[in-house]
Amino acid sequence: MSVLDKITAAIGADRILTGKDAAPYGTDWTGAYTSAPLAVLRPTTTAEVSAIMQIAHATRTPVVPAAGRTGLTGATTADGALVLSVERLNQITEINVAGRTATVGAGVILSNLHDAAARHDLIFALTLGARGSAMIGGLLSTNAGGSNVVRYGSTRGLCLGLEVVLADGRVMNLMSALHKDNSGLDLRNLIIGAEGTLGIITAAVLKLHPKPLAYATAMVAVPSLDDALALLHRLQAETGNGVEAFEYMPRSYIAKHRQMFPEMPPPFDQAYDVNIMIEVAATMARDATPGPDGQVPVVTLLEDILGQMLEDGTLLDAVVAQNDSQRQQIWKRREDAGHVAFFGGHFVNTDVALPLDKVAAFEVALTPKLKAIDPDVDEVLVAHLGDGNIHHTSYISCNDPAVMQLLVAAVEDVVQDLGGSFSAEHGVGISKIETMRRRKDPVALDVMRAVKAALDPHNILNPGKVIPPV
Repeated sequence: MSVLDKITAAIGADRILTGKDAAPYGTDWTGAYTSAPLAVLRPTTTAEVSAIMQIAHATRTPVVPAAGRTGLTGATTADGALVLSVERLNQITEINVAGRTATVGAGVILSNLHDAAARHDLIFALTLGARGSAMIGGLLSTNAGGSNVVRYGSTRGLCLGLEVVLADGRVMNLMSALHKDNSGLDLRNLIIGAEGTLGIITAAVLKLHPKPLAYATAMVAVPSLDDALALLHRLQAETGNGVEAFEYMPRSYIAKHRQMFPEMPPPFDQAYDVNIMIEVAATMARDATPGPDGQVPVVTLLEDILGQMLEDGTLLDAVVAQNDSQRQQIWKRREDAGHVAFFGGHFVNTDVALPLDKVAAFEVALTPKLKAIDPDVDEVLVAHLGDGNIHHTSYISCNDPAVMQLLVAAVEDVVQDLGGSFSAEHGVGISKIETMRRRKDPVALDVMRAVKAALDPHNILNPGKVIPPV
């Protein structure tokens, strides 16, 4: 029997796609990575995932886990491999209101979890532009960040427990709702961020938080990034760490966004170099209940702080949303970043993390290095400034792989000099695997290879991704 015959006997023909039906799974959202999978498997239970992996392990057949395929690094590329899609593991098993947890399958779409939590006045705090298609399994596998990391942390910090099918088909049950568990190695956090190279996430226990009662959202312009950082610290101090989003959109990003979305109005009547999106959330009634004048206290507080800064010159301009429609318009400008970055000609996209006080130095140091390689290069960046995560795109004058590699190396050099990381939230996949080889500590790489060999001795789980071979 062939591998597919064995899998068909184990899980049923209705779980398997081949030929033209499998073709859509050979590409991702960016369209930059294409492949021809051997077949696409769509199990509906953990037991079926286990059966698939037992057969794959015995026959040494590569398996590439896939969720919403909204990734940006080619992590689901699967030439000649079986794609194991978790899309049918899409049950929200429980919303535990008292314990503030959600037990979910790996195929649950992020926005569906948002809706389920909202019905209980709770939130799952991870949010990003792809929330309508991104799935929990993929978000955990890349340790996705999103726009609210500054308050709630990345996906790793929002997960309490996991269920994982290992390369040989064994099911590792880490489905705990404990906030503290010091019983040995932290296997949960080892799996999170491994991009399916160590096991296939089938379910998770996730943290929920109280739904904010009110939001204060604004676009502001400041003279410099140093002033922006001072603003962040002041807001955190005066709101009790209530800042949920603090997003940097420089002049180049605003211009590119206006070019791609001309129907969207500019944030201000004039253009500024440093534009910041702010969102502060109130969870206490005293900060969210409108007063006799109809004003919401958290909004008034933000307006007062910004007004004082306008008077002393540390703020150049400010627009505070007065209703939900204006708030959504501000958010849309930021959440369009994927389209701005990935659909503008030949480009090199990077996703880096820096100490908060080094973001300005990154900008200053990088531009001359890029211009020395390609004098006509055009830069656009957008940043989760509250956690130091920068998405930098270089639009180049020619489609030359050699030039692209030089630009990537230039970004790496600056990031390394400033004590940063070349991967913040998008993962490594295949697009950054050579960067891993060049920049990651060699001993750390050896440890990663040892862990991979121990858990996946036949190298069948998402081979060729994340961990560069010797």
